[in-house]
Amino acid sequence: MRLLSKSGSRLAITPGEPAGIGPDLLVQLAQQPRLDDWIAIADPELMQQAAARLGLPLIVDADVGNPTRAAGELTVYAVDLEEPAVAGRLCVGNAAYVLQTLAVAADGALGGDFQALVTGPVQKSVINDSGIAFSGHTEYFCERAGVADVVMLLAARELRVALATTHLPLRAVADALTPELLERRARILLEGLAVRFGISQPRVLVAGLNPHAGESGHLGCEEIDVIIPVCERLRCEGANLVGPLPADTLFTPRFLEQADAVFVMYHDQGLPVLKHHGFGEAVNVTLGLPFVRTSVDHGTALDLAGTGKADTGSLAAAIALAADMASPSGVHA
Repeated sequence: MRLLSKSGSRLAITPGEPAGIGPDLLVQLAQQPRLDDWIAIADPELMQQAAARLGLPLIVDADVGNPTRAAGELTVYAVDLEEPAVAGRLCVGNAAYVLQTLAVAADGALGGDFQALVTGPVQKSVINDSGIAFSGHTEYFCERAGVADVVMLLAARELRVALATTHLPLRAVADALTPELLERRARILLEGLAVRFGISQPRVLVAGLNPHAGESGHLGCEEIDVIIPVCERLRCEGANLVGPLPADTLFTPRFLEQADAVFVMYHDQGLPVLKHHGFGEAVNVTLGLPFVRTSVDHGTALDLAGTGKADTGSLAAAIALAADMASPSGVHA
C-alpha cells in the first residue's frame, strides 16, 4: 500500500480500544477541517456508530490514496472488528483487532506510507486477558520496528519528562536500572531531543532513584554505582546532563527554567508531576523509532465512552505535535 498525498503530513491514527473514548475523540476532532491527511486505522462501522451515539455527522471515506480533509468527514483504512463493540463494555474478542490496527499503522509508517503515527488509548488488561502478552504501545512499536530500544517521553507545554524505565513493578526498577540500560536510553533521549525537537544542545536534568538522590550512599547506592558514572561518561562526550538530582526538588522553577527535559528513573517518579502540570493536553512521544509516534496521555475512560463528555485536548495535541514533528521544518524549541 503506497499512499499518494496532497501537501501536508500523512498521519495514521489508531483510535485504540473500541469500547473506550478513542473513537469518540477522533469523531469529535473530525468535525473541523484540517491541514494534514488523517487516516484512521479502524473499523468503519465502529466510527459511524460512535458518531451516531454523539449525534454528530460523519461521512466515512475509503479513499486512502486521497484522504479527505473536510469537516465531518474521515478517511478510514478498514480493519474489521471481531465482535460488535459496545461503548463502555470491554470485549476480549476484540483484543486481536486492536493489535491489528497497531500493526497496520506501524508497518505503514515503516514503509513510508505514513509520516507519523498517532495512537488512542488501549486497554492493556483486556489484551492480556485474551492471552496476548502486551505491556504497552511503547514496547510494542519497539519490537515491531526491530530497534534495540526506545524511550518514552511525555510533553506538556514546555515540560518534557523522559523515562529510564517504563511499565515495571516498583520492586523491579532498581534491578532493571543497569549502567548499560541507562546509558543507552540517555543517548536515545539526547538524540531524540536534537532530531525530533530541533534542540541542538539539549540540557537534561537527571533524577536520582532514591530519596535525596541516595544521600551519598546512605539511602541507596544506585546513584553511586549507576547514575553518576553514566552521567560523567556522557558529560565527557559533551552532553549537558545535570544531576543526579533529588526528584522532590528538581521539579521546581529554579531547576526547570533552564531545562529542555527531565530524565526520571521510573514511571511514577515523573509522570504525576507532568500530568498535574498539563493533564488533558500532554502528549506521549516514543523516541528511538524510525518514524514519529505520539499518543494521548490518558486511558480508555470506559465510563465516558459514548457520552460526549471526554476531553479531546490530549488527542488534538498529539495530532498537532505529530504533524509538526513530521513536517520538513520540524518542531522548534
